[in-house]
Amino acid sequence: MSCIYSCSSTPSFFAPFKLQICSLLIKFKARIHCALGGTVAEPKITTAAEPLLLNAVRGEDVERPPVWLMRQAGSYQIICEKYPSFRERSENVDLVVEISLQPWKVFKPDGVILFSDILTPLSGMNIPFDIVKGKGPVIFNPLGTAADVEQVREFVPEDSVPYVGEALTILRKEVDNKAAVLGFVGAPFTLASYVVEGGSSKHFTKIKRLAFSQPKVLHALLQKFATSMARYIQFQADSGAQAVQIFDSWATELSPVDFEEFSLPYLKHIVDTVKQTHPDLPLILYASGSGGLLERLALTGVDVVSLDWTVDMAEGRRRLGPNIAVQGNVDPGVLFGSKDFITNRINDTVRKAGRGKHILNLGHGIVVGTPEENVAHFFEVAKGLRY
Repeated sequence: MSCIYSCSSTPSFFAPFKLQICSLLIKFKARIHCALGGTVAEPKITTAAEPLLLNAVRGEDVERPPVWLMRQAGSYQIICEKYPSFRERSENVDLVVEISLQPWKVFKPDGVILFSDILTPLSGMNIPFDIVKGKGPVIFNPLGTAADVEQVREFVPEDSVPYVGEALTILRKEVDNKAAVLGFVGAPFTLASYVVEGGSSKHFTKIKRLAFSQPKVLHALLQKFATSMARYIQFQADSGAQAVQIFDSWATELSPVDFEEFSLPYLKHIVDTVKQTHPDLPLILYASGSGGLLERLALTGVDVVSLDWTVDMAEGRRRLGPNIAVQGNVDPGVLFGSKDFITNRINDTVRKAGRGKHILNLGHGIVVGTPEENVAHFFEVAKGLRY
């Protein structure tokens, strides 16, 4: 049994976009009420020309939930060996396109996500960084003062990351509306955590010290990230992205009251700004460990909340309400089980989500070492579902 394994160093927290799978990835009007009393909105008529994922998010009548996986990837071990630097791989248009398309060629998922990282904009904001083998993301000059924040430039993606736009344009043409092309960005608090902590963190003492002792400094940094990420999403959409996922996993290190101060307003700023220019662009928000914040996540105005596996899907649907779509939320560890077990968990998740407004996914990315044939089975079962 061959397995999925890492071909690089410890990634940044958002490894969905490191695509660490390096071995070959082989080969009703139905129920509207969910379990536990949750409901979804009445489905609309499907627009056939649009990708299934977009139709599902918009509440149109679809025959099955669309499916893609965080950390979905293809066989790029040779690419890893030839280009060992993650940044080299993720800043080369041809490599970005090749790696992004590999899962599409093997599995035909309903979402094809850009190969990149949430930290990619940092260099363009005058925040030097690298992703170091064996260590992960490293911020060379961590921020901690008002003077440091003043040196941070607002992000101009057209100038700093033109390769992202070029890659998305090519992906849109290659996929040809048979799946949705997905972009992504990091959320302000999560990005701020990286640049203040100097990289990944276990206790988040530096960012919390800044938040609780110099909140004006942190708010100034968060505003720069909010303005910049809104612009980055608009750029991605203009370049070909048909939906964009926002990652704010570090925000779940905040208490609810602190989330309301240091994360929620900046997420709302991003959503409000993007919706002014791209009102029909679906925005997905993912924050692992967010069970205590679900109702607050919905207040951001995003179209989809992605649930991790620690939240029961039916309960999550009920708490979020009928008008917001959900994504997830099979435990990645399920992919270590038998094929029957995997099938049962998929069916359970889809049943609890109810018909429509659901994107089937894992509750996090694929775990290193996951049997590759089980990933194939996940897609096979998912694409064979019918409401």
